Amino acid sequence: MPDTSTFWNPKSRGELNEWRAKWKASPKQHDYAGTVAVRILNWARDEGKIAAHYCDRLHRIYTVDRAEIVWTDADQRALKDSAPLWVQRVLTLACETGLRPADLVRLTRGNLESFDGMDRFRVRTQKRGRVAHIPVNPELRRLIDETPPDQLVLLVNDRAKPLNANSASRGIARYRDRIKDKLSDPSLRLQDTRGTAATRLLRAGLGLNQIANHMGWSLRYAAAVIEHYAAVSPAESAEVLDLLEREKQRREGKTVNAIVNAPDGAKRGES
Repeated sequence: MPDTSTFWNPKSRGELNEWRAKWKASPKQHDYAGTVAVRILNWARDEGKIAAHYCDRLHRIYTVDRAEIVWTDADQRALKDSAPLWVQRVLTLACETGLRPADLVRLTRGNLESFDGMDRFRVRTQKRGRVAHIPVNPELRRLIDETPPDQLVLLVNDRAKPLNANSASRGIARYRDRIKDKLSDPSLRLQDTRGTAATRLLRAGLGLNQIANHMGWSLRYAAAVIEHYAAVSPAESAEVLDLLEREKQRREGKTVNAIVNAPDGAKRGES
C-alpha cells in the first residue's frame, strides 16, 4: 500500500489500484482488499491521522448473478432426506417466504396477521425497511403448527437455541456439502431459495410488481428467476410459465393503456 502521508495527493488513488491489482485473478479478493484499505483510510481521516484521501468509491470488478441458481423440488427433497429437522425447517421457511436469512431467523408467531380471511406474515425487512406481506400456504401452516408453543422464534438449532443468519446459512451449507453429487448445483446457498419463493408467490396470486417489491428485485430480474425456476422444475413448469405469461401480458396491457390515455403533452414527454 502507498505511504499514508501521500493519501491527500490525487495520485494515491492510482497507487492503491495498482496495489489491489495483485489480486486481480480473484475478483472477490481484489475488491475486498480495496474495501479494507478504504475502511482504514476513513478511520484515519475521522481520527485526524490524515487530512483527506482520494480513494472513496473504488471501482469493483467482482459481480455475481445467481438468477439461474435455484433450489429445485429434487434439491429440496435431497437435502431434507439427509438433514436433521431443524435444518429442514430452515429450508422450508426460506423456500416458502423468500426472506433473507437475517429476516428469516427473526420470524415469530407475532408476525402473523389475518387479512380478508387469510393468514399472512407481516415483516419489515432489515435491508430495505420495506414491509413484506407473505401468504401462509399449507406448507407454512404445517411448520407453524409444529412449532412448540413455548418456542419464541420459528427457527432454532438442535439445542433449541435461536439461530442467527450465519448459523442458519452454515447449517444449510454443511448438509449441502454432504450431498453435492445429488444437487442440480453444488454451490446452492440458503439465499438461493428466493427464486423458489418468488415462484410460489406468483402461484399464490401476487403480481410481478408485488413479487419484485417483496424480493427487492427489478421486474425483469423477478421474471427471469421465475422463468428459470419453472424451466428446471418440470412438475411446475406448465402452470408457472402460463401464470408468468399472463402476468407479463397484463403488465404490458396496463402500460399501453396508460400511454393511450395519457394527455397529449405527457405522451410527447412534455413537463
